[in-house]
Amino acid sequence: MPWFKKERHLLPDPRSVKFPEGLWVKCNNCRQIIYRKELVRSDKVCPKCDYHFPITVNERIAMVADEGSFTEWDAALAPEDPLKFKDTMRYTERLKKNREKTGYPDALVMGGAKINAQAVALAILNFSFMAGSMGSVVGEKLTRGIERATEEKIPLVLFSASGGARMQEGVLSLMQMAKTSAAIARLQKEKVLFISVLTDPTFGGVTASFAMLGDIIIAEPKSLIGFAGPRVIQQTIKEQLPKGFQRAEFLLDHGMIDMIVERKTMRETLIQLLSFF
Repeated sequence: MPWFKKERHLLPDPRSVKFPEGLWVKCNNCRQIIYRKELVRSDKVCPKCDYHFPITVNERIAMVADEGSFTEWDAALAPEDPLKFKDTMRYTERLKKNREKTGYPDALVMGGAKINAQAVALAILNFSFMAGSMGSVVGEKLTRGIERATEEKIPLVLFSASGGARMQEGVLSLMQMAKTSAAIARLQKEKVLFISVLTDPTFGGVTASFAMLGDIIIAEPKSLIGFAGPRVIQQTIKEQLPKGFQRAEFLLDHGMIDMIVERKTMRETLIQLLSFF
């Protein structure tokens, strides 16, 4: 009897059903699916687990600095290819692609700004540009900015998000660890405040140098912070690692950072710290 037969041709073919792209986002921490507009409304913080998604340089500036107060320093400084490096593509081609994608010549944006009318040197590592890796230009640009902050006696506020040193520049990249650390030592000798803010993720040579040298070290919730990845460490020491040992909460419990601050209260926290010191 046709009344009891399922007419399959009347049902839509699942392969023909199309959903608009980009409406949903999967959280990197809890793996839950989030409506993109809801995520934007919450300043890109997961409403289910409080994980803080990466944000753009412009979004970061808008969240912490007084409106219209940011002026970039050394904006035209751009890297070259001293080693003529090539992996899956030439380094010059990789730089070109990242410049087109981000609109910036390299991974660090630094300049003068005001936070509640207090002048500061504001530095932001852009993870979208080659994973925020530190090459010669990042090191040089940061060092120049630190020296300017030292000379003008204005606090340094630095937001880090990086995979570490940039392998395409070899030892020239590694030298930036010493150069930036020395510049920070001179800044602190002059008793100028340095607030370091660690975001997800902060790793490698950045963690091993300037990111962990702040007078006050802040982290966003659930940020991954470390030198090497957990798999590399576990294979090296041949021991089981504690659960979540590279998360901000674990580092706070073990005295590696000073505080964890949510994105929605970051500006207010910076205002309080700058006023106090």
